[in-house]
Amino acid sequence: MSVTVADVVAALEAAYPPQLAESWDKVGLICGDPDDGVSRVAFALDCTLEVAQAAVESQAQMLVVHHPLLLRGVSSVAVDTPKGKVIHTLLKGGVALFAAHTNADSARPGVSDKLAELVGITPGRPIKPVHLDGIDKWGVHIPPADVERVMAALFELGAGEIGNYRECAFAIDGTGRFTPVEGADPTEGAIGKHYSDSETRVEFVAPTTLRRKLIDALRNAHPYEEPAFDVVQMAETRELSKATGLGRVGELPEPMTLAAFTQQVADALPETAWGVRAAGDPERIVQKVAVSSGSGDGFLEDVAKLGVDVYVTSDLRHHPVDEHLRAGGPAVIDTAHWASEFPWTEQAAGIVAELGVETEIIPIRTDPWTVSAHPSKTEHPKH
Repeated sequence: MSVTVADVVAALEAAYPPQLAESWDKVGLICGDPDDGVSRVAFALDCTLEVAQAAVESQAQMLVVHHPLLLRGVSSVAVDTPKGKVIHTLLKGGVALFAAHTNADSARPGVSDKLAELVGITPGRPIKPVHLDGIDKWGVHIPPADVERVMAALFELGAGEIGNYRECAFAIDGTGRFTPVEGADPTEGAIGKHYSDSETRVEFVAPTTLRRKLIDALRNAHPYEEPAFDVVQMAETRELSKATGLGRVGELPEPMTLAAFTQQVADALPETAWGVRAAGDPERIVQKVAVSSGSGDGFLEDVAKLGVDVYVTSDLRHHPVDEHLRAGGPAVIDTAHWASEFPWTEQAAGIVAELGVETEIIPIRTDPWTVSAHPSKTEHPKH
């Protein structure tokens, strides 16, 4: 059976859940038919016209990018508009377009995990945890003879999953009591007479997103007209080092100077004209590191509270960095935005390759900066 666009979308959204995306973001399938077949998928950070043309020339049927093409609203995708020309190029070439943006940033593994590994740290806790829609704790009262059948219906939908374990539950035997009144149609007992019999309370957890489906399945499978159950949403309990969220924190195997670590970052990332620069004492010893792929000066206050020695990100501005350092914050390393995120394409390609399709990373550097210059080292004329 051939792989479809929808199959690729499902694999990517399983790895990068859309609900992890920031509220302003626009992720998912941008153009293309979910039912179209796919044998080759291309990957890039941005969908520029040059990248779109390269995807068509490579005979890919799908292009996966990090930055959404239509993040900000447009009123036209006519071929004589910049984004319209990209869309027309893709559609005429039979290429669907998909974006995983801030959902890929927050997922584990995600964009910042790849950046963390490249600069030399094991990715730990996020800088800013971002939680999925939560976990419910259920308690369901079931006649003993029906426990296996009812629970099988709930497990089939995804209830009782904890980490690498499935069908997790705890059962408590007890006695159920009720009095049916006029209008009831009891499975056991009679109208107007108090009834009691053995019941088993089964407790389990399930994602809050499944709540409605599980309630419907429970009512359909349970032998009683009105099953007794309770659902309580739990507080976040996941280990912080494994939590989803933006950015990552970790430690270098050995301490080193800021100057040496800055060079290590430059050597690890794709080369750009922008290069890599740092702010702080070059001889400062650093070991605890925070990283955030893409624009990260919004996290300067957060990393200052985490006790890190240095923060690696992109698109840093003069005044926020100056104020951050004057307030005693950690050193910062500023990389090109494209360089900090492009390595993610390798991670995404690995996910899709498991479907049995060919994958290709388009190597076009879409970093907009093309020239970097420093003053010529000439002697100034003496006065």
